[in-house]
Amino acid sequence: MKKVFIDGSAGTTGLKVSARLGERSDIELIKLEEAVRKDVNARKEAMNAADVVFLCLPDDAAREAVTLVENDSTVIIDTSTAHRVSEGWTYGFAEFTGQREKIQHAKRIANPGCHASGFLSLAVPLTEKGVIKTDMQLSCFSLTGYSGGGKKMIADYEAPERDVLLDAPRLYGLTQMHKHLPEMKKIANLEKEPIFSPIVAPYFAGMEVVIPVSPKELGITPEEIAQIYSSYYQSRIIHFETGADEGGFLSAGAYAGKDDMEISIAGNEERLLLISRFDNLGKGASGAAIQNMNIALGIDETEGLIL
Repeated sequence: MKKVFIDGSAGTTGLKVSARLGERSDIELIKLEEAVRKDVNARKEAMNAADVVFLCLPDDAAREAVTLVENDSTVIIDTSTAHRVSEGWTYGFAEFTGQREKIQHAKRIANPGCHASGFLSLAVPLTEKGVIKTDMQLSCFSLTGYSGGGKKMIADYEAPERDVLLDAPRLYGLTQMHKHLPEMKKIANLEKEPIFSPIVAPYFAGMEVVIPVSPKELGITPEEIAQIYSSYYQSRIIHFETGADEGGFLSAGAYAGKDDMEISIAGNEERLLLISRFDNLGKGASGAAIQNMNIALGIDETEGLIL
């Protein structure tokens, strides 16, 4: 039985990971009493006794926590932004070419950001094929449920007398300095960060990320793009769907509560939408973290996932 410690188990992602792993018979969760939950020595002892440590902490706290692990056997999976573009860390998106093998042997795994997961799932297969050139500046917009904002945002949206402005979708990241942009640029091998428009809406969970492109400018047909995606994604976790359509609509909540991801395209020869739908708390957070743990431990990567 593998031992797992979650540092930051009281946060949104930490609670999700803890609840999921608590149901598994092959995992023993190392838990600290509330009185010592933040005690450095208690945390250090737990980390060094674990086969896998999940860091569900703010960035600075995650960087500090890494220094507490003094052995070379514990696998650290960091769900924060702190290490996603850091040297010595493996980016935890197993479906990209060669990445699953890297995760299998990694001791430091950076769990992808939720918006970044959607963007990269669409961009990487096309940049790898040379369809999207490295010097292109892409545009992207992303719809997310409010659970992606953590405890404070959840409390704001679920307050009995919440601000009426929360009743409508809200654009944010207005300065074009969103924290996911560095990984979106680096992992897609782009020279420029995308023009990114994230939008939070008044529903709990689910995400829909869209990259608009011109097939003619890319020198490719929609059918050829569809073929690239369907060939690239062969796993149960990410799948390409043809004709994804809900009566002329596509809901951002279609995959809420699940850990898989749907890739689809919509439009025509002139204007095409590349679309990724998933749960911001699933493949966008805790589901991806558990998938990465499974791979690192040599377990079936879908174990414990909801597909």
